[in-house]
Amino acid sequence: MENKGQVGVQPHLEMGPLDDGAMHDHDDECLYSSEMDAQKTNPIHSNQPVLFPDLPVGGNKMTRNGVYRSIKTVVFSNKLNLLMPFGPLAIMVHKMSASNGWVFFLSLLGITPLAERLGYATEQLAFFTGPTVGGLLNATFGNATELIISIYALKSGMTRVVQLSLLGSILSNMLLVLGWAFFCGGLVHYGKEQVFSKATAVVNSGLLLMAVMGLLFPAVLHYTHTERQVGKSELALSRFSSCIMLLAYVAYLVFQLKSQKDTYVPVGEEGSLNGENDDDDDEAPEISKWESVIWLAIMTAWISILSDYLVDTIQGASDAWNVPIAFISVILLPIIGNAAEHASAIMFAMKDKLDISLGVAIGSSTQISMFGIPFCVVIGWIMGQEMDLNFQLFETATLFITVIVVAFFLQEGTSNYFKGLMLILCYLIVAASFFVHEDPSAADQSKQPKT
Repeated sequence: MENKGQVGVQPHLEMGPLDDGAMHDHDDECLYSSEMDAQKTNPIHSNQPVLFPDLPVGGNKMTRNGVYRSIKTVVFSNKLNLLMPFGPLAIMVHKMSASNGWVFFLSLLGITPLAERLGYATEQLAFFTGPTVGGLLNATFGNATELIISIYALKSGMTRVVQLSLLGSILSNMLLVLGWAFFCGGLVHYGKEQVFSKATAVVNSGLLLMAVMGLLFPAVLHYTHTERQVGKSELALSRFSSCIMLLAYVAYLVFQLKSQKDTYVPVGEEGSLNGENDDDDDEAPEISKWESVIWLAIMTAWISILSDYLVDTIQGASDAWNVPIAFISVILLPIIGNAAEHASAIMFAMKDKLDISLGVAIGSSTQISMFGIPFCVVIGWIMGQEMDLNFQLFETATLFITVIVVAFFLQEGTSNYFKGLMLILCYLIVAASFFVHEDPSAADQSKQPKT
């Protein structure tokens, strides 16, 4: 009987835990089924806390607050935006009077904060697209002002203005922007030699020399009078070279973004490799992704409107101020268009992030020379405008010497305030040269009738 009792008790002892687990499972199933029944009977109230936890009762009020916050962040957070009213004022002066000099000056002032805010919106968008794509977007939209002005000038048949403004953008980025970045970075980090990637500098210098080659041969062909078909061979060579340069730029993008990720450290990842990303951890986007896209569209459209007035009054401003068109196109326009790059390059250099400063300054020059200029040649081809790569002898020689000088400054992979000062002084020499240089073809081409 004792054995029988033990046998009778043992199954209960062994099955006890299983029964308890089954009871717990049964309880969970009951709770789950009760929740599902509640959701079936009242689906709206049960789902609303799950799907829309942050949705307030007043949706319209939230939207208004979001729009107000976005406008306050983008428009009222920078003192440079005090120049924004000069844009509408330029349009009013154009409608009320025929003072081309004032319209040009006011349009120039109005475009300045727009170019800077365009760079700001691009940087905000880079938080969501990633550092590599963000760096490409920064270079692209940083040059958007020059490209927009160039397209409007092409539409007006002012091909010489297009050539000079794009040339000025390259010179401004390579000498003025990079020079100020080296100078300010060297002063902040006085007594220390700042370092940047030599691999990136070498490849960009090579691309700039290739761009010089593309611009040099049509000019040499023209001035040696060795064209097989006068007036046609030069244009045909320019269009063919432009297609090759565009192909080379696409290959460069693939090389930079895909093939050589380890060699070309993307923007934002450089500090993490060196263990210096403590300051970047606190950085966060100030506006959302779609707000960045909307502001990019607004700024681009407004720049396009002012660029139309700017291009139409270049000749009048040149006559009113007694300043050569070459100086206005090569010096004044690029300084305004490069406002975003100028500020960004100096800021990153002062944070001892020279690779990013180099990418902003030299990267923008590379993009203008290998993409912007060939792109304008192709667009002029489509428009029926004879835009070519013959930038004339004086301008081509200036670009060639500038590329050689900057390549020598970059070959060591180090910088200091003295190198920056030398680049700035070189830019002053270039500016003075264009102030006393009279371009014989600029006046004639700027007076061509609009097509």
